[in-house]
Amino acid sequence: MKERAVVLGSGGLAFAGWQAGVLYGLASAGVDLSVADLIVGTSVGSVVGAALASESIALEGLYERQLAGTDGELPARLSPSGILAYVWAMLRSRTPEEYARRLGRLRPARVDTGERAAVIADRLLSPQWPVRPFKVAAVDAAIGELWAIDRDSGVPLVEAVDASCAIPGVWPQVTINGRRWIDGGVYSPTNAHLAAGYRRVVIIAPVSRGGGPLRSARAHADLLTRQGARVEVIDPDKATRAAVGGNPLDPARRASAARAGLAQARAHVERVAAVWL
Repeated sequence: MKERAVVLGSGGLAFAGWQAGVLYGLASAGVDLSVADLIVGTSVGSVVGAALASESIALEGLYERQLAGTDGELPARLSPSGILAYVWAMLRSRTPEEYARRLGRLRPARVDTGERAAVIADRLLSPQWPVRPFKVAAVDAAIGELWAIDRDSGVPLVEAVDASCAIPGVWPQVTINGRRWIDGGVYSPTNAHLAAGYRRVVIIAPVSRGGGPLRSARAHADLLTRQGARVEVIDPDKATRAAVGGNPLDPARRASAARAGLAQARAHVERVAAVWL
């Protein structure tokens, strides 16, 4: 087995702040997850993961970026009808692929694809793939197939992250190699199974619960544990949920979520250290 992997799950832009806060808080206490041998990112976790894998910014700097203004970001919200479509799709689907196919039929908001790609590019520290192993989860909108995109895929990093963040019903689908791709979180909120084969795994999961055909973060952790890994899951505490509020897609919530993540990290240091060090 290989050594250490970090899994950064999906959840909305505010949770980019929370993940950065957790990472910085752990590192400040002597548990540095940036030395991971593999980083897996889904949706907003792919944005944070790209920074973590790049080695071009310290975790303190990554945290401070979350506290900056939201100029250039596009506000978003899943409509009530969109939420109903998600619930209905989950109730009617037996597999992640079927669920993803149903959501792939949702009509996205009218957002220019070029403008959206520019927003994604602005979030990244570099348009180049990091050298460190990094996987970005996206899903084929037509057939529901999961794709773990990496630097060997031939896909530009901005396109990969854009696809992973393409929330059905909110953001435009991303066309890569003639196929339409959507948010990797519709297959799994964490896609932690992509860390199979690693001895020590830390899952930072904005959405830890599963539902219907989607496996929860804890279920993923149990599966990895049965395969021989030591696993720790971090999910939002009460203070974080309050900081994020009712719309995790709101860019204005990113800073408060980052501070909440920094504070929450203290409660996880001992358990994460037991797995990681």
